[in-house]
Amino acid sequence: MAQPKPRWLRYLPVSLRNRIEHRSNLQAILSNTGWLFADKALRMGVGLFVGVWVARYLGPEQFGLWNFAIAFAGIFGAFATLGLDGIVVRNLVKNPERQHELLGTAFTLKLMGAVIALLLALIAIVLTHTGEQLTLWLVALSAVGFIFQSVNVIDFYFQAKVQSKFTVYAANTAFILITIVKLVLLVSAAPLIAFAWAGLGEVALTSLFLLLAYKMNHHNFREWCYDSSVARELLKESWPLIFASVAVSVYMRIDQVMLGAMLGQGEVGLYSVALRLSEVWYVIPGVIVGSVTPAISNAHTYSYDLYKLRLQQLFNNLVKIAYLVAIPMTFLANWLIHLLYGESYSNAGAILAVHIWSAVFVFLGVACTPWTINEKTMKISLYQTMLGASINILLNFYLIPRYGGVGAAVATALSQCFCVWISNYFFKVNRPLFWMQTNSILLGLVNVKK
Repeated sequence: MAQPKPRWLRYLPVSLRNRIEHRSNLQAILSNTGWLFADKALRMGVGLFVGVWVARYLGPEQFGLWNFAIAFAGIFGAFATLGLDGIVVRNLVKNPERQHELLGTAFTLKLMGAVIALLLALIAIVLTHTGEQLTLWLVALSAVGFIFQSVNVIDFYFQAKVQSKFTVYAANTAFILITIVKLVLLVSAAPLIAFAWAGLGEVALTSLFLLLAYKMNHHNFREWCYDSSVARELLKESWPLIFASVAVSVYMRIDQVMLGAMLGQGEVGLYSVALRLSEVWYVIPGVIVGSVTPAISNAHTYSYDLYKLRLQQLFNNLVKIAYLVAIPMTFLANWLIHLLYGESYSNAGAILAVHIWSAVFVFLGVACTPWTINEKTMKISLYQTMLGASINILLNFYLIPRYGGVGAAVATALSQCFCVWISNYFFKVNRPLFWMQTNSILLGLVNVKK
């Protein structure tokens, strides 16, 4: 029985519609990508609006404390994911008949990892912030979310079936409901801890709605089963990714944690609002790279020259987009911060003007995904991430006491630069990647092809 054609096809130009209306696999991929992009767009728009309101309401000190707690708990979040995501999805695609044992085993492993992450976060915050009850509660509420996220193995099933719309339904329903709750909290002048409970509520509701979506697709999570041999099989593959995830967690969170420890939560609040306006652009490379990776990988199988040409084009286009974001934001940072967040956050403008340049290297880093997959350089990527995290920490120790949030932004930009770009020169297999990235950074004005 033929599958019904998606409704969005009718809105495409005739020439484009004729090219894809008989390609059901491509239609499924495009629909799946569209749902994921819609999810990100909704969260970017509504999330930014409500986030600005919450930040203005709480003020730099309390907003900083909340973000410090989220960052502190997030450092331990890698132990809750265990690097299983892509591995489980791949196995579900290859072996759909093993659905129950794969999902059951992955759920059990992630639940155990979540408990470990929660305990580590609680022990660490008690040892480092003795007697600070509010901080303890905020970290605890953030870390408890790891437990609920264990249910997100259901998302692996929907990814394997190219049906991410169900995950989007679940996540966005929870997001909208909790957004309404946050608006009520704002109007009723609720305390900070209430917003933390709302954040946990969103994670819990997302898990509940995923379970409902799974059941509506005629599946029962009670049929899941744990298999120790499957667990060993999964962990044998995922252990390098666990270390990579830990490095990434440190990389992404350590700035806020170190700022809070060295200069107090007010500086974390300033840094956090700048971070949100800087990182809101990071969805762009993910969408673009996800759409072109199959074409680049196909080229790798029959023409290395075409493969490198397509990679170079990807680098060139993403760097140009990054420049188009970073240059205007550098000059508009102070005005934008004052417009959105008000006078109390005015010092965040300088932080944003520096941090936005990390986008150039973030975009380049995401663009390396096809190279990492096709050249099988996952271990090198792990080494680079760990090296970048180490450089970031060392630079933070030197720059934060002297320049505050601006110093942390400089540390992030420089460590990203070294990790994503310069370090490729020192790995022989990645040296062609270094020259391609250099050409794109120089916009082709100087040809440094090697």
